[in-house]
Amino acid sequence: MFEYELQQMRSAELIREADNYRLVREVVRSRRAAKREAARSGHDDSDGRVHTNRFRRHRFTSAA
Repeated sequence: MFEYELQQMRSAELIREADNYRLVREVVRSRRAAKREAARSGHDDSDGRVHTNRFRRHRFTSAA
């Protein structure tokens, strides 16, 4: 009887974890879709642009 109760608790825990995982994936998908839509419409709602048009400099100079 005790093993059955443990199995039921574990089953309920796994179901909760799966529901949480699905919810997180849904939120991630909706955020990505919103970003794509914002980029497509030309409105950038992010906190700031990360990419610039400047070329990156090498950290170390090359030996001649």
